[in-house]
Amino acid sequence: MLVRLLYASRAAVQLDAEELGTILRQARQHNPAQGITGALCFSDGTFLQLIEGGRSAVNALFQRISRDPRHTDVLLLHYTEISERRFANWTMGQVQLSRVNPALLLKYSEGTSLDPYALSGPAMLRLFEEWLGCAAIVGQG
Repeated sequence: MLVRLLYASRAAVQLDAEELGTILRQARQHNPAQGITGALCFSDGTFLQLIEGGRSAVNALFQRISRDPRHTDVLLLHYTEISERRFANWTMGQVQLSRVNPALLLKYSEGTSLDPYALSGPAMLRLFEEWLGCAAIVGQG
């Protein structure tokens, strides 16, 4: 059974581009063996990640993330069973907010900065769908 999970968390320490690149490389290396696909967004110290795969694999990954000392304030935004993957092309894609028109964020939030703690899970899921549609997700891995 396939599931889709969307969560937000805050980085426990400030991350630079190199450290974020390491996280993405590790995900792209390990996810195929677990059947995990999805995309990661990191902005202003906040992670927003959508993962898809088998229920056991996704649940185990989310539990590891929840216990990972690099994350604080882990918040489950959305979890559902799915019949097919929407983000199957990415072992772990990366959302490039620089490619996103700020008006797109205004469509779902009060301002042009991303704050997943201020939005509903369904709104965040629709925002991911829009990012997919406007080619804001890169790095097929």
